Amino acid sequence: MILYNITVNIENGVAEEWLQWMKEVHIPEVMSKGYFLNNQVARLINEIDNGGTTYAVQYYCRSMQDLEEYQRDHAPALESKHMKRYEGKFVVFSSMLEVIDTDVERAQQ
Repeated sequence: MILYNITVNIENGVAEEWLQWMKEVHIPEVMSKGYFLNNQVARLINEIDNGGTTYAVQYYCRSMQDLEEYQRDHAPALESKHMKRYEGKFVVFSSMLEVIDTDVERAQQ
């Protein structure tokens, strides 16, 4: 299983609205593509005061192939919507992790 992690630092002035938009619009759009099994959003609690709030938006998928297909066929359009809406108000980076063991993975067996 692969964990696709997107870490976003969003300006405090729009952080609350951003989180609501992510939960109500963006994440449901990502999940509707059918590549991810589950998702979660976490907030960094040991934040350095930099005028922003940092979130990790995490998606679980079955394989690297699924993630690569999602990134090729769907991510550019979804990322463009995010960029247009919050341009200049966020910094983002992503990482891909191989999940070694989770309750989700055990439930599938």
